[in-house]
Amino acid sequence: MTWDALFVGGGVIGLSAAWRASCSGLQVAVVDPEVGHGASWVAAGMLAPVTEAHFGEERLIALLVEGAAHWSTFAGELEAASGAGIGYRRCGTVMVALDASDRAAVDDLLTLQHALGLEATRLSGRACRELVPALAPGVRGGAEVPGDHQVDNRRLVAALLESLARREAATVAGRVIEVTRGRSGSATGVRLADGTTLGAGAVVLCAGAETATVTGVPEGTLPPVRPVKGHVVRLRGATNLLPRTVRGLVRGRPCYLVPREDGSVVVGATSEERGFDRTVQAGSVHALLDDARALVPGIDELELVECLAGLRPGSPDNGPTVGWTGLRGLAVATGHYRNGILLAPLTAEAVVALLGGDPVPEALEGFGPDRWRPATQNRSGRPASPDRSGARDPVPG
Repeated sequence: MTWDALFVGGGVIGLSAAWRASCSGLQVAVVDPEVGHGASWVAAGMLAPVTEAHFGEERLIALLVEGAAHWSTFAGELEAASGAGIGYRRCGTVMVALDASDRAAVDDLLTLQHALGLEATRLSGRACRELVPALAPGVRGGAEVPGDHQVDNRRLVAALLESLARREAATVAGRVIEVTRGRSGSATGVRLADGTTLGAGAVVLCAGAETATVTGVPEGTLPPVRPVKGHVVRLRGATNLLPRTVRGLVRGRPCYLVPREDGSVVVGATSEERGFDRTVQAGSVHALLDDARALVPGIDELELVECLAGLRPGSPDNGPTVGWTGLRGLAVATGHYRNGILLAPLTAEAVVALLGGDPVPEALEGFGPDRWRPATQNRSGRPASPDRSGARDPVPG
């Protein structure tokens, strides 16, 4: 069988885009060695356009804010399509600082947030503890951020898989090693590690950190995505301990605690440049728990359930890459780094637009693959065409 669109990667980005494409009338398939069990499984599910704001990333911050605006509609439609809840909670976040230097860093971040028109209210240490009584007495202050929410990432993955199954979309267990190409040079499908070949009218690479390992494409076609390792710890038994997400700085190190409706808490996350290493290291887990305990001492009483390590898809500017590549018939939706779940609904909308021959939403303009190519030349050294270099005819419905 030849599908209209083949999605390489079964994380939240690939699943969301495949579901939306299926709803638009396309025959789709998702290919992944273990669907839903990559970075999307390890994630905390924070939808944090405000507390993820960083200096020098104003264009990305605008994208994150727009991405957050799509979540309420997306959550409602997905829950209706799957018949299952996804734990979408508009609970807000408290950002806290452990010591004076941390407080200065939080104040600097507040200055940036206010300059960009983002909603965040400066709080004293006492005011932080009034919102979250479990915070440590020594917390020096912080901010309330009502616009940062959360979703249960694992329930989200399950709902996407159920929605795809209800639409009779295919999921294929396998590792893609190569994009196949026809006589004209266009992408025609993929080849798996076991030798199986799958055909498609269009291929969309949503493989996260694994994107750069896919072969069969001309040099320079794929965006520069690298793995950024992150350790996460899951605890259980926290009923009523945390009414909302806590994000803190502990002697300059970031730490977050995300409470779930079932009483579990996700604690994260480290950020480590270790290539494709997914091993769980005792030192990283120890440091993470130490910082979390410094902010919320009550977690000592919780049950340790999981210690995990995942690989975020990082990029040189921390922004995603979404669009047609220079290889006709091949699109990418990858490099979302810390914001894959936040940007999943907007990215899915963009991918459906691409497959229909339309431009991506305005917020994603400037985040296409062409930003990684030389400004005046294409791969072959000839002057670059002013046209969208990967543009193709709409995929037939």
